[in-house]
Order: sequence, then structure tokens, then C-alpha cells
Amino acid sequence: MAAGWWKVLKTVPWSEVIHAAPQVATGARRLWDTVARRSGTMPPPGPIIDEIEPQEDVFGIVMARLDKNETTVGELRGQMLSASEIIANLADQNAQLIAKMDVIRTRLLWLGVATGVSSVLALVALALVAART
Repeated sequence: MAAGWWKVLKTVPWSEVIHAAPQVATGARRLWDTVARRSGTMPPPGPIIDEIEPQEDVFGIVMARLDKNETTVGELRGQMLSASEIIANLADQNAQLIAKMDVIRTRLLWLGVATGVSSVLALVALALVAART
């Protein structure tokens, strides 16, 4: 089973994977920094009833909470778009790897056919040389 994995790993165009790795790593690092920064600054949501005192304006508190939630949703949308961009880049790289592997598979098939034909021709030539002597 390890031999099968070894064959697969040998067919991967590692130079292209290595060339594209910094872009993926940079995007992932940006996403991670954004998520870490946002999650560190947001306090955990508490129940709104605990914050309301009888003298306070309930409508003002609800509107402030709504504004805060809309801001949070906007930030989450931005993070989702960043994550989607990274996923799209990974998908494109995966498609490129698969296309390269298919080309290599086709080349190996033709190489096998050419080797088989040349082997048959070599055996025929050896048989003719052996028959003459």
C-alpha cells in the first residue's frame, strides 16, 4: 500500500505546489489574524435583561445592541468572503494538480506502449540474428 502512495506522490508537480504555497499561506495567515483579532475584542454576549435598569431607555439599548450585531454580521461576512477566496484558490490549485496528473498518466501510458513495442521489436531482431547464426 505504501508503494501506491509513493507513486502518487512522485507524480505531483511539487515545484508548482511549492511555488503556490506562499500565496495560500499568506491568505490563510491574513484570515487567521482577522479572526483572532475579532474574537479577542468581542465580549461574550450577555442577556439584555441584566443590562437594563428600570430608569434606562429600553429602546435605546435595543437599538445599540442591534447596531452592534449588524456590525458583527458585516465583519463575519468579510471573513466569510476571505475564507471563500482561500477555498477557491485551493480548489483551483487542486484542479491544476489533477490536470497535471492526468497529463502525466497519459504520458506514462504512451511510454508503456512505446516500451512494449520496442521490446517486441528487439525480441524479433534477436530472433532473426539467432536464426542466421
